[in-house]
Amino acid sequence: MRVRRIALTTCLLVAATSAGARDAFAEPVRSAASGATRGSKIVEPPASDPVATSLAHFEASIQRITLPNGLRVVLNRDPTSATVAVSVTYGVGSINEVTGQSGFAHLFEHMMFQGSKHAAKGAHFKLITERGGTLNGTTDSDRTNYFEELPQNELALALWLESDRMRWLSVTPENFENQRAVVEEEYRMRVQNQPYALGTMRLSELVFQGYPPYAHPTIGSMADLDAAKFEWVKAFHDRYYAPNNAVLTIAGNFEPERALALVNEYFGPAQPTPTEPPPPPSPPTEPSHGSARVTDDNAHTPAVLFGYEIPPSRAPDHYALDLASVILAGGETSRLYRTLVHDEASAEEVSAWTDGHRGPDQLSVMAVLTEKGRLGDVEAKLEAAIERLRSTPPSRAELERAKHRIRTGFLFELQTNLARATQLGEFEALYGDARLLASEPSRYEAVTPEEVRSAAARWLVPGRRSEVEVMPRGKEATP
Repeated sequence: MRVRRIALTTCLLVAATSAGARDAFAEPVRSAASGATRGSKIVEPPASDPVATSLAHFEASIQRITLPNGLRVVLNRDPTSATVAVSVTYGVGSINEVTGQSGFAHLFEHMMFQGSKHAAKGAHFKLITERGGTLNGTTDSDRTNYFEELPQNELALALWLESDRMRWLSVTPENFENQRAVVEEEYRMRVQNQPYALGTMRLSELVFQGYPPYAHPTIGSMADLDAAKFEWVKAFHDRYYAPNNAVLTIAGNFEPERALALVNEYFGPAQPTPTEPPPPPSPPTEPSHGSARVTDDNAHTPAVLFGYEIPPSRAPDHYALDLASVILAGGETSRLYRTLVHDEASAEEVSAWTDGHRGPDQLSVMAVLTEKGRLGDVEAKLEAAIERLRSTPPSRAELERAKHRIRTGFLFELQTNLARATQLGEFEALYGDARLLASEPSRYEAVTPEEVRSAAARWLVPGRRSEVEVMPRGKEATP
């Protein structure tokens, strides 16, 4: 499962130099394939802005094609690389699950590796790893993706494997039963045995109560999985795992004409689903809020979490709130770290993040207390720091540090073919155009100090706040 936590990105690398920024992205594809929609023409920024130059080249290097069966294809070529990455992003996540049938999208993250018509169970892992490749899949609220990275001469293998499971996945009662058991074991490992995980899940339930698509966790309810019938799971697969609900992305060293020929050969015969997947329900007009205390057997000290419903990802205020979360708890220079961790030692850890939902999103602030910390005092300090953001714009120097943190993480992450493949696929699937990814840094750069204050004053107010206190077993009565 994946949770996007922009404010938690730890940037251990220095800012991109001119040479580093130039090498970060692929050069534009010189030869257009038939039917391709080319990236926009490069408009060279000033020579003193190497980051903008890299991003302009990156945007222009992206090709977009749609096959007759509805499969969207995104190409991003880097002829200097020794590898190629393939990602298939399906427009299905936990947001598409109905009440009583949660966890199906995550279940298929596991089912997808259980074999297909021409690849036996375990063959996908074996064939990729024997050739020096890596592979995996992730699920979140809005999409599921599957990906491989291989030596550049193994592109055909990755495409063949992905097409085989798109067309002929082994959705059988036997595979369903064994993967249901695997998911339940994962739940015990990643939720029941993970400190503070139950608290973060409870926070989302409070923030999105009345809006089931985001109120339930991506991993699902174990009661729902226990009660699930094979017929329900099969119907879920048939509705969502089809070419007209998918994006295929190829990034790295490949020849576009050869790649498109392989794509057409392997994916062209895949049959689209006959009906469009139903849209998720509209979110409630009024935000919900509440409070809860959760007992956690794995927590050694208490923790407090604040959560707020905020605008969707890529909304103007969302960029300002991402920056607000960095200002609050993004690293050792952040406000909450300096106050609660460094100066007072009342918290051993502070963090703030946004979840990256396409539909209404969530901003969370969390403090894990030390033995000397008191819940009431830490809660008051959290609210005081947020009130300061609501009432007073951050300094330009403080805002620039937050922008630098996000920009640096963005640039260095996209140096890998696999990161570009997965993120381009996500932007194409969720926002309709993979090229929008290249404009993300400029959206943050445009945010002003007053816009940070205004967004905080609009969205991070006590009347919109949900709160969870996490208590270790035996300390539930602690004030």
